[in-house]
Amino acid sequence: TPQQSNITAFGATAMAIMTLQAFSGMWINAFIVSVLCIDLVIKKTLNSNEKILIFLGCSRFCYLCISWVFSFLSIIYPKYLYVHPILQLVASIESFFDYSNVWVSASLYVFYCVKIANFRNSFFIYLKVKIVRIVPLMLLGSELFSLVIASLVYDISDKPHCNNHNSTAQTRFWRASIKMDKHIFSSFFLIGCGYAASFTAVIFSALFLLFSLWRHKHNMQTNSMKDLSMDAHIRAMKSILSFFIMYSINFIFLILKMVYATKKESPVMFLAVLFQYAFPGVHSLTLILSNPKLEKKILRILSFVKHKVCMR
Repeated sequence: TPQQSNITAFGATAMAIMTLQAFSGMWINAFIVSVLCIDLVIKKTLNSNEKILIFLGCSRFCYLCISWVFSFLSIIYPKYLYVHPILQLVASIESFFDYSNVWVSASLYVFYCVKIANFRNSFFIYLKVKIVRIVPLMLLGSELFSLVIASLVYDISDKPHCNNHNSTAQTRFWRASIKMDKHIFSSFFLIGCGYAASFTAVIFSALFLLFSLWRHKHNMQTNSMKDLSMDAHIRAMKSILSFFIMYSINFIFLILKMVYATKKESPVMFLAVLFQYAFPGVHSLTLILSNPKLEKKILRILSFVKHKVCMR
């Protein structure tokens, strides 16, 4: 029928756009991880910032990969997705990497704040001195927290599952669909709480860094060390503000996704999913451009590719 053909065309268009975004984002994050891993092999060491970037790149690569699989199954082969335990496993794995992406991102900006901001508070001075040892704990905590949330998501999506294996495939698919609509808001609530908590950490990091910048500018004297410190403040503020803007838009689309979760073929739902696919790649690209080492590498690769194309 014409309606079915329109739905098929809509799904094909959505899948094509999401595939382009997912694979471009995976390439960007794979680039970050590969460059830093090569440096690790050569130099035998990484600084704290690079450790966080490796974790962030890995979590985002895996998140985009599993999200693309989820979208592919839900659009192309929905009957294979809504079968126990495929739906539960895919949803929990996606939640794990999504939370890992969010919390490692927040850890990166907390690190920027502690490393660059200047306060005389004894606790802040303690954090600044111990930040190198604290970073691995933040990363471990992010992964453990993500694992807990993934387990809760699996449990929420698994509870209403029908254990009657004698029922028909059509009946199991129908009950799984009812289960998905009924419990999807519980999963989104958990995800929303995690986003809100990490968003709060980013907001406080930006505020502390902004206050430190203002105070430093107020007390600045004309010498090179002060100028270097000012430049570090400004670079960190640009990075945090860019992340803050993208994170705010991403949070808004997450809320819209919760509202329109059960409405199939919704343009709002489509836009929300598209932006959430774009966020890991676009933000990672801004991290590359704000990191001199990564920026130099990617410009060299693009120059090489351009040269090869022109030679043809």
